Amino acid sequence: MTSITSFHPPVRTLMGPGPSDVNPRVLEALARPTIGHLDPAFVGMMDETKELLKYAFQTENKLTMPVSAPGSAGMETCFSNLIEPGEKVIVCQNGVFGGRMKENVERCGGVAVMVEDAWGTAVSVDKVEAALKANSDAKIVAFVHAETSTGVVSDAQALVALAHQHDCLTIVDAVTSLGGSPLKVDEWDIDAIYSGTQKCLSCTPGISPVSFNERAIAKIQNRKTKVQSWFMDLNLVMDYWGSGGQRSYHHTAPVNALYGLHESLVILQEEGLEKSWDRHVANHEGLKAGIEAMGLSFFVAEEDRLPQLNAIQFPEGTDEAKVRSELLNRYSLEIGAGLGPMAGKIWRIGLMGFASNQKNVLHCLGALDAVLSEMGADIQSGKAVSAAMKVFS
Repeated sequence: MTSITSFHPPVRTLMGPGPSDVNPRVLEALARPTIGHLDPAFVGMMDETKELLKYAFQTENKLTMPVSAPGSAGMETCFSNLIEPGEKVIVCQNGVFGGRMKENVERCGGVAVMVEDAWGTAVSVDKVEAALKANSDAKIVAFVHAETSTGVVSDAQALVALAHQHDCLTIVDAVTSLGGSPLKVDEWDIDAIYSGTQKCLSCTPGISPVSFNERAIAKIQNRKTKVQSWFMDLNLVMDYWGSGGQRSYHHTAPVNALYGLHESLVILQEEGLEKSWDRHVANHEGLKAGIEAMGLSFFVAEEDRLPQLNAIQFPEGTDEAKVRSELLNRYSLEIGAGLGPMAGKIWRIGLMGFASNQKNVLHCLGALDAVLSEMGADIQSGKAVSAAMKVFS
């Protein structure tokens, strides 16, 4: 066979829906010496990681930990532990990831009652209320806080309060919101929540932070049936991610990946959670000014818009895939395509974590302006960067 040599990836600016640019401090942390996953030093770092995650989630939940797998496994951890066969779950769908929630419910043997809203709009509290009234035997309400496929944020606090009025637990997808948008697990009384490390935390992909409150833990501990997944059964994992002292062996944790998560959470703590939320908004405002000065528009109404995930409508007749290819090949800049029904209709521009900065905003606007102008697109050329600069200054 042909001799294969070491892989050296190109240097990219990642402004798609994820992963985002990884902070150099995180990359350095990943290269630190590997130690045993039950080494006392590593156990101490695990305790620190739990405390840092509690800060990021704004919770005191004792069962707050990173699942040793990407955000999709965090989702499955929540659903497989909280749903038993035959239970009815209200599932809110306004994008791709609500559909994945439905799939999880059904694979757990549950019955999904769908509440559907148009893609690009927030989950309707009124529709959820109607579904709860029509299904008084529902046990859980599941929804996406920040829908990555469209860049929409829904009112998590209102949805959780409504669910609790009908004696339902809640499962919340916060993969794109954690660290980038206001998220207050305890204040909003969220029962179970999952996220990912590769978005606003600016860590590498492959770990999913989760958190469960006492109501959720009680349901897990009093199940009538076994959790369908051995690996994700929190009755087993709880003892591994306990506080200090002896831990029962469950699996070999991804040691170096957890070094990276620990470092990313230290960086978030140093900046301050509220300042991180404000930074994402400020950079979104700069991007917004440039996009609109160019003559382009946003897919999502301003009141429902995520600052860290921007869905942009491109000029009619534009070969959107060619634009993305040109940005990648000529400017080493990655932006995302639409998913599902939005494929070929929008671009998704991420401003997440370490990638959410003025330099990236200006680079993206300048490159997009140049490529679209060269392709003869109907835009206001030469105005985007200066419009963003006015916002930043």
